Amino acid sequence: MKKSYVVYIVLSLLILIPLVVASVRYFMPVPNDISYQSEEYQTDDVNFLYDITLSDENGESKSKQAIMDQVYKMIDESEDFLVIDMILFNDDYDHDSLDFPPLSQNLTDKILAKKEENPDLDIVFITDPINTFYNTYTPEHLEKLENAGVQLIYTDLNKLRDSNPLYSGFYRSYFQHLGHSTDGWLTNALRPQGPEVNIRSYLHMLNFKANHRKVVINEQDVLVTSLNPHDASAYHSNIALKTSGPIVEEFLDAERAVVNFSGGNTQLFSEFKDQIQSEETTGQYKVKFMTEGKIKENILNMINNAENDQRLSLGLFYLSDRDVIAALKEALDRGVEMRLILDINKDAFGNEKNGVPNKPVANELISYETPPEIRWYKSSGEQYHSKFLMLETEDEIIFNGGSANFTRRNLDDYNLETNMMVTAPKDSDFSRQVTRYYEVLWTNEGAEYTLDYEEESEESLAKTVLYRIQESLGLSTF
Repeated sequence: MKKSYVVYIVLSLLILIPLVVASVRYFMPVPNDISYQSEEYQTDDVNFLYDITLSDENGESKSKQAIMDQVYKMIDESEDFLVIDMILFNDDYDHDSLDFPPLSQNLTDKILAKKEENPDLDIVFITDPINTFYNTYTPEHLEKLENAGVQLIYTDLNKLRDSNPLYSGFYRSYFQHLGHSTDGWLTNALRPQGPEVNIRSYLHMLNFKANHRKVVINEQDVLVTSLNPHDASAYHSNIALKTSGPIVEEFLDAERAVVNFSGGNTQLFSEFKDQIQSEETTGQYKVKFMTEGKIKENILNMINNAENDQRLSLGLFYLSDRDVIAALKEALDRGVEMRLILDINKDAFGNEKNGVPNKPVANELISYETPPEIRWYKSSGEQYHSKFLMLETEDEIIFNGGSANFTRRNLDDYNLETNMMVTAPKDSDFSRQVTRYYEVLWTNEGAEYTLDYEEESEESLAKTVLYRIQESLGLSTF
């Protein structure tokens, strides 16, 4: 056989193997008990919380924070167990040019103080390996938690489906066999002043996958939020939903699934379920929660069930999923009133972004023959990081919010996500809270929260093409 043929065959195999691996991993099922939805529960205990950063009448940026205070309260109130699942839990940012409150250290101190007060309290903290720059180093605050007896679980991302198959096929075929290393000689892109990292860390990061859930659970309550306890995220605008009752048990099952496939001790979760302080209840609110792809099913059901005398209101950090966009257009065709508040996608921890995906998606929707109303959240360097959809009917409000951006990666069983859905009577306290929140932002009552669409509109073929490629192939972080 000619030498050139041998080289050709070898090169072909080197390319074919990753393509086969990518195909298998792309279509593989999710781990057991992932992509789940609970049954619907009734309760009188539902709370809506939000953080907001705004521009006051003098043009000065001001921040009103409530969600972390609720997290601290749940830590204080925990007596039997505490489970936290959060993706970004660090102080990674450029400390030379930016300055943020020590959110991650404050949360660490709160947990350590609680553990010192109650040494027998079982605490499980589930997080994403991004906080160790993919196993390159362990930050001091995470070491302190482990040393204090907190069970720290780093999500095994290799068990998740690959949203970036063109790259992940090569990674799984070749790069992952390099393993991990604590050696560092490259600048840390997440924190330039932090520990140096290595090529293996960056190779892992380029898979663009994450445990993106944001949940806090104790024996009484559960909180689902869009917030990250990350210093550089301290001023982001976020939302949260808190409830109690038998649904807490199902939340524990969902978190146990992550611990299970990540190699942690799941025996504690059986004990936790015996310690839940709840009874079967009735109430005016219906609540259920969903994870991963089940979030998309519920979102699409809400949109598809909206009628021409009803209104959909969305508040989103990212909107890019093509199925959701198609459903929104169909709802517009049916005469559904629709409003969107979108992040401009221009700020990311001191770095400037290009407006993708929200700007090309907004341009697509506003150019539709029956366009929605769109406003941009006015940023002062932070992000409008909320992720929710609200349907207003004659008799009730249905609100679906949590960690999931409305993107392919977040909704199609790739990232790990958690949302909660609340159905409330139109005249209830919850309904008044969520509709009031939206109206204040939409009308700029008392401050400047949002901008007219025209102030940040952009029609760019290049960005539209870029967005469509990134969304379909997973070649992005959204």
